[in-house]
Amino acid sequence: MTQSALPERSSGATITDWHPEDPAFWQRTGHRVASRNLWISVPCLLLAFCVWMLFSAVAVNLNKVGFSFTTDQLFMLTALPSVSGALLRVPYSFMVPVFGGRRWTAFSTGILIVPCVCLGFAVQDPTTPFSTFIIISLLCGFAGANFASSMANISFFFPKSKQGGALGINGGLGNMGVSVMQLVAPLVLSLSMFAVFGGEGVMQSDGSRLFLENAAWVWVIPLAIFTVAAWFGMNDLATSKASLSEQLPVLKRGHLWIMSLLYLATFGSFIGFSAGFAMLSKTQFPQIDVMHYAFFGPLIGALARSAGGVISDRLGGIRVTLVNFVLMAIFSAALFLTLPTAGEGGNFVAFFGVFLVLFLTAGLGSGSTFQMISVIFRKLTMDRVKAAGGSEEEAMREAATDTAAALGFISAIGAIGGFFIPKAFGTSLEMTGSPAGAMKIFLVFYILCVVITWAIYGRKRAS
Repeated sequence: MTQSALPERSSGATITDWHPEDPAFWQRTGHRVASRNLWISVPCLLLAFCVWMLFSAVAVNLNKVGFSFTTDQLFMLTALPSVSGALLRVPYSFMVPVFGGRRWTAFSTGILIVPCVCLGFAVQDPTTPFSTFIIISLLCGFAGANFASSMANISFFFPKSKQGGALGINGGLGNMGVSVMQLVAPLVLSLSMFAVFGGEGVMQSDGSRLFLENAAWVWVIPLAIFTVAAWFGMNDLATSKASLSEQLPVLKRGHLWIMSLLYLATFGSFIGFSAGFAMLSKTQFPQIDVMHYAFFGPLIGALARSAGGVISDRLGGIRVTLVNFVLMAIFSAALFLTLPTAGEGGNFVAFFGVFLVLFLTAGLGSGSTFQMISVIFRKLTMDRVKAAGGSEEEAMREAATDTAAALGFISAIGAIGGFFIPKAFGTSLEMTGSPAGAMKIFLVFYILCVVITWAIYGRKRAS
């Protein structure tokens, strides 16, 4: 019996036969099921990014509602969700093959309601200690871990020829949660939306009220809705089931660590700039209300990620990634020309413009590096299984498992940038009064990534 003739058997929401590489199966059944799972996954991941980056909008306003945290403490609050998010991405990357994509997506989306509710109450009491905010910011990191399991889950549904585009859509539109949050949060801060739950707001010097709790509570209802949608609308794939011991050998691959470094430079930059840009702008250009503009950068980066996956499917992820790192290095150097010196000078328009390009390239690079990961690990695994005498079907199944594990683990490394970048800005400002020291480190890192990408993957003789 051919693969295309295999019956599709399902028990409840579990699909037991899944052959996306078979054109007949994909045309008849696969495309429809995969698309449905993708388009439920996207808003779940988007909301996760909203929660993950909550403190990038909340921290800027904490001292306006009665707190007296230092600049370094505020940068720390924006950075900590990326620490827990990065650490949790490691176990999250292995959860889909163990529990199933439907179950895990519903669970991991639903638990994000907890930090949102807690933060809404915490910001209303100026006596809330800094340690409490640290705990809540670490809980927000659970949202960042969702990316690993979400991308691993979607990779199982699509054939290799369409994975770059599918992962680009899931990751790119999911990443838009950062810009959605930074757009929505300032809009709802002036509205008395949750008075029935105790949200009374804080009077400002201009006579207006600031309802900072709204920035957290506004996501609770959407999270509940899409938790239900994931449970009833998505599928678990029996063919993606794998034990933890079957997935762990991927950690021995040298390419895993090389691609982790490259992904740290791309996605790590996107999430790190998203977390720290508002606070950085406030320190360099205090006369500018940056919250009116902060969402543009993450929006451009998220859209660029989707484009990066599609472009890489056509032109090749290596070529796109290499050019991208060159541009990141050039514009990192250009940023020095826009900064004020000793509190004087500087050009906000140029500063903002350079950062928009950095967001764009970080987004494109996130999509292109993920495409590289899919191609590299699928080829390595299939070659190894076939060399050992395995069948084509066995090679495809093991390749899908290894690729999903690699995508999840590498995404965990990339998330560390969300901590390092804002923390580096805060430390540089505290030590020198300028973020230039941090930017010099980033510039050297991007140049190093240009060399690594060309030397290992870009040369004609590279295998």
